Amino acid sequence: MQELMKKERRWDSPIWIGLKILLYLGLLGTFLIGLGKENHALTTLSRTLGICSVTFIISIFLFVSIYGGFAIGRKKSKPIITSMALATFFTDAITYVELMIMRTNAASVYAFRLRSISWLLAVFVMQVLMIAIFTYGGNELFFAINKPEKSCIVTSSQKKLNMIMRVISKYKKQYKPEAAFDYHEKDICSLIKDYDTVFLYDVPIEKRTEIVRFCYKENINIYYNPELHDIIEVNSEYYMLDDVSFLNYKADGLRIEQRFMKRCLDLALVLFGGIFALPIGIIAAIAIKRFDGGPVFFKQKRATLNGRIFEVYKFRTMKQNVENKSAQKDDDRITKPGHFLRKTRIDELPQLINILKGDMSFVGPRPEMIENVNAYEEQLPEFRYRLRVKGGLTGYAQIAGKYNTTPKDKLVMDIMYIENYNILRDIQLIFQTVGVVLKPDSTEAFGVGGTGEGLKFKYAEGYEPKPSKKKNTK
Repeated sequence: MQELMKKERRWDSPIWIGLKILLYLGLLGTFLIGLGKENHALTTLSRTLGICSVTFIISIFLFVSIYGGFAIGRKKSKPIITSMALATFFTDAITYVELMIMRTNAASVYAFRLRSISWLLAVFVMQVLMIAIFTYGGNELFFAINKPEKSCIVTSSQKKLNMIMRVISKYKKQYKPEAAFDYHEKDICSLIKDYDTVFLYDVPIEKRTEIVRFCYKENINIYYNPELHDIIEVNSEYYMLDDVSFLNYKADGLRIEQRFMKRCLDLALVLFGGIFALPIGIIAAIAIKRFDGGPVFFKQKRATLNGRIFEVYKFRTMKQNVENKSAQKDDDRITKPGHFLRKTRIDELPQLINILKGDMSFVGPRPEMIENVNAYEEQLPEFRYRLRVKGGLTGYAQIAGKYNTTPKDKLVMDIMYIENYNILRDIQLIFQTVGVVLKPDSTEAFGVGGTGEGLKFKYAEGYEPKPSKKKNTK
């Protein structure tokens, strides 16, 4: 019975694949019917109809793979709608431009013109509405068929339990946490055997291996937070020496051709992006200057490739002569224009100068304040591994995480990016950056996001946790 439920829960089963196909066909049909009002070649069997249809289908699948797509049952409805709307927007734009080019010929139009703009906007609005209906309806159907997974959490303390509960509690339709166990329990496997899903958080590798093997044996779903050795293992290649199996990790960093291509992409994006950023930057500068008459730009020392120190440029978002530290919830140091600039990420635009100078790359780990780097390295010596590539204006940790994501989780995401680097991945992350501005919690400050309290943690019988070591502040 448990195995049957798991098969029904699979989001890639025929019913959900069929729902996706219906949605994609609906988006294509809406585009063809809407633009066909003033472009009659789209309403008859013609070369224009065939080429535009193929372009639309290829583009939608390309951008869906970039933005995450129609992940019914895996994501909340609003993120799905946002990602699908972005994918559809770029698909519509590409297909529309192609259609206008095909209209430019001696028999009808002698010059390239952008026509049917009002119909294009109407089509996009209808497509977004269709996406919303399919998403909300699809998720409701999925969770009507699939009840939340009966879950338990194995961790080390109430503090760690609260941290993971803060995340899990946002997915109440997917998971139903009912118990929390101390990994020190002698018979921990017998305690978790009746659950559908087990979350392992802050569990040492030896104990985690034991629990993972048991869960695999019993067909229990497992979630665990990766450590550095997990990332190395994931990015290793299966290798045979004679008749002995090995996993081979090649510690070669970015190759010469990769560094060259990355620099070329940086320069192209700076020159292209600078054209659009300039008017926005001028408006931002005027707003900052008019507010308090202070300097427009803010400079701060950051660390980049191999620990080299440089000055990063930003639009000033805080009052003058205030303490230099990370933003907190309801931070009164932030100015009125600063709140908008930070939320929309416009304050980062001057870093195009850093990219042009070669201090930064367009995509890479976010360069941290020197004070933060030193503090993080005391707790996480591996934090310095982020400096194996140049710091970036955007990056995987900025897209998938938040401003207040824990240093360890940022580290994991950054190292995953470094170890999986390729130029196509950079292009994908650049497109995904557009969606970050639409995430309401992407700039969430420290101290925001809830405590995650709910389940109560009990230490294993006979186990006494060691008191945390207090740092010498003298």
